[in-house]
Amino acid sequence: MIFIKKIIYNILSIQEKLLMCRLENTLGAKNFSKHKKKYANGCLLSLDTIAEAEKEKLEEELIIILKSADYNPLQVLEYVKKQGTNVYYIDTSKSLNSIGENEGFIYPQKGFKALYLSLLTNQKFSFKTDEMFVLSKGEINKYYFIYHFYNWYTFKHNIAGIDAKSQELLNKYLNSESDDDLKSIQLADIYKLKEAIKQDKSAIEFVFRLCQKYDGAKKALEKMKDSGAKI
Repeated sequence: MIFIKKIIYNILSIQEKLLMCRLENTLGAKNFSKHKKKYANGCLLSLDTIAEAEKEKLEEELIIILKSADYNPLQVLEYVKKQGTNVYYIDTSKSLNSIGENEGFIYPQKGFKALYLSLLTNQKFSFKTDEMFVLSKGEINKYYFIYHFYNWYTFKHNIAGIDAKSQELLNKYLNSESDDDLKSIQLADIYKLKEAIKQDKSAIEFVFRLCQKYDGAKKALEKMKDSGAKI
């Protein structure tokens, strides 16, 4: 629950909302006010509606996978491996901090960061790495892991905002205290950043809902066992 509270209050409630406001104030709300639409079979469809339906479908699939693995990170990671994503375990997550990464799902990288990750995980020289999971040895926080699994799953389905460039922009501007950088941001990056914020928010909300549902059901079951409640 500490992780959930941290990301909800520090990222979702504060940073992401402030960042979106800063984008709108700097670049004009007109960039975000138009909803794309298209015609299909004589009907006008909103692409926002299509995207929301796609998100719901992906989240339903995620829940099925998590349930089949009994929400056990190690079992879910076996599924991840079968989909072609490598999983590595390191002694401490601190070794990732120097390149601005945290343990969990890491997007494909190029250059120095890729070389560092390659040497850290499989002791090979490479300036290009595929997506991967890098985790500390020992027990894995279930909800922290689900957040990263959500991002991995949407990345594998090519959802906008879940890519190395978009996430790099998100991390950069979340940690920026000045609006000067935003004033010089390119139009293409504006939309990448907007989608990255949207997807990060979706991942956080998914974990939060799952946390409430799972822990709520678990507590109810424990209460029934303790009190001998009738079903």
